[in-house]
Amino acid sequence: MASKDQKGPGRIFLSPPHLSGEELEYVRRAFASNYIAPLGPQVDAFERALCETTGLAHAAALSSGTAAMHLGLRLLGVGPGDLVLASTLTFIGSVSPIRFLGADPVFVDSDQETWNMDPGLLAQALKTLDREGRRPKAVVPTDLYGQSADYERLLTACRPYGVPVLADSAEALGATYMGGHAGSRARAMVLSFNGNKIITTSGGGALVSSDKALVDEARSLAQQARDPGPHYEHSTIGYNYRLSNVLAAVGLGQIRALDQRVDKKRRIFKYYQQALAGLPGVGFMPEAGYGRCNRWLSVILLDQQAFGAGPDQVRLALEAENIEARPVWKPMHLQPVFRGCRVFGGAVAEDLFNRGLCLPSGTALTEEDMERVAGTIRECSRTNV
Repeated sequence: MASKDQKGPGRIFLSPPHLSGEELEYVRRAFASNYIAPLGPQVDAFERALCETTGLAHAAALSSGTAAMHLGLRLLGVGPGDLVLASTLTFIGSVSPIRFLGADPVFVDSDQETWNMDPGLLAQALKTLDREGRRPKAVVPTDLYGQSADYERLLTACRPYGVPVLADSAEALGATYMGGHAGSRARAMVLSFNGNKIITTSGGGALVSSDKALVDEARSLAQQARDPGPHYEHSTIGYNYRLSNVLAAVGLGQIRALDQRVDKKRRIFKYYQQALAGLPGVGFMPEAGYGRCNRWLSVILLDQQAFGAGPDQVRLALEAENIEARPVWKPMHLQPVFRGCRVFGGAVAEDLFNRGLCLPSGTALTEEDMERVAGTIRECSRTNV
């Protein structure tokens, strides 16, 4: 996972792919069958595996998580001039499809307990918008860094207004919520298999739901919305969003190792927690009592005055040791591309962005790798514990 060079220790990446060893056999089968287009038995098998993993009955394997979000929002009726409420502390792929459809995002802050969409603020936003005569077409909470949002409370807030929830579970495959999979209580969930995710198909995503009609329509739209018939007839505009059968084969090899990957991610988080224990001004992303976070990324918070260095100073110190770390997602309401968009709250997400740092969390990390990371962070502390 860390390539060696002649200048020093190998690079430790933030969250690189980790092959299980079974991918090549599934890819070989795909080539042997000559199904190397965006259809085939590996796609079908991968969709079934996603259903088994999430507990939902239907899945459409797609080219990216962003594509899945785009289709999900379109199928919920989002169009020009509509409003969509979304987490502000997230990756842009969660919310850019709102703009694809000509709609406007309205951002909702996080709560301190979970770092996910604040259900109280969501209720406030829905009430305020309703008084103004505006009813959002959808709510998109993000299961941040592999921790499920509190869907029971979010759905309770949405129910009086009839607003559906589309879960951005791109970072949360293998995470749980009240005994089920993260995002599984929403109308549909979006998954991502980008190269940095807990399992990867190199690039890919999925829309998963218990609603068969919704997923069937997603598949149709993802294949250029071709009408039935021997010739190419189109009554609506579709997209080229289906996942390659070859990449689905990679996913089949990856998903078999999902439980081990989640366990390793959680062990990495625990290692950092223990290795940095006692350092003043260091905190960690909390785990909500209602579920099990997959700890996709291990995230720390730094109080610069108490610790002696801020997150960017620590990031640069790690980089000097050939170690990749990144800030917490910059809130969407602070992004230039969303300048002028409405936001409910914002201070919590801004504080997490200002104090947060994502540490290397790849599942191929060795204990020696983790100690390199932790040791560099300790050197940054004013107490140098």
